[in-house]
Amino acid sequence: MNATLLLWGVLFSSIGMGYFVYGKKQERRVALFCGIGLMIIPYFIGSVFVLVALCLALLALPYFFRV
Repeated sequence: MNATLLLWGVLFSSIGMGYFVYGKKQERRVALFCGIGLMIIPYFIGSVFVLVALCLALLALPYFFRV
């Protein structure tokens, strides 16, 4: 595990925590599940490019689906 992967993981996990809290308080399921995904995914991805691409997709998902 390198430092770049660790720092990206910390960044996306902290954003995921914000999405989780927002989704829980506003009762927005997409934001809630994207927040959970952003907090969990960095543990399982070993490539920086795949991690960034997948997390950016999860960051954009609540913008397009407002449920």
